[in-house]
Amino acid sequence: QVQLVESGGGSVQAGGSLTLSCGISVYTRMRACMGWFRQAPGKEREGVAAIDSDGRTESISYVDSVKGRFTISKDNAKNKLYLQMNSLKPEDTAMYYCAAETYDRRKRSVLYCDIETMSPQQHEYNYWGQGTQVTVTS
Repeated sequence: QVQLVESGGGSVQAGGSLTLSCGISVYTRMRACMGWFRQAPGKEREGVAAIDSDGRTESISYVDSVKGRFTISKDNAKNKLYLQMNSLKPEDTAMYYCAAETYDRRKRSVLYCDIETMSPQQHEYNYWGQGTQVTVTS
């Protein structure tokens, strides 16, 4: 069982920055591929960034539209997932969600967690937060 709660959204002018946080409450021994997704009005939800780690190997990935501007990170001690967003553009306006796909650590590598190839697929993320709105004005 995993519970996710996002915070940090808001309204910012183009070129500005925001940091989203996702509080993670975990009641499972399974490992999790953690992702940030977003959905703009009238558009399908899309993956933005993903992260996974086994303590020795870390997998971090981004979609092309946010590379160089967004940074995903995870603080295991605080049970927090972050998305630092810089150089924001009006097209970044969306509801942002954090999500977790839990899996048996014995069955695959952390490198399977890759947002560019949508691995795992979006529907395989089995835990979702309620979302936080990000609005970028021009």
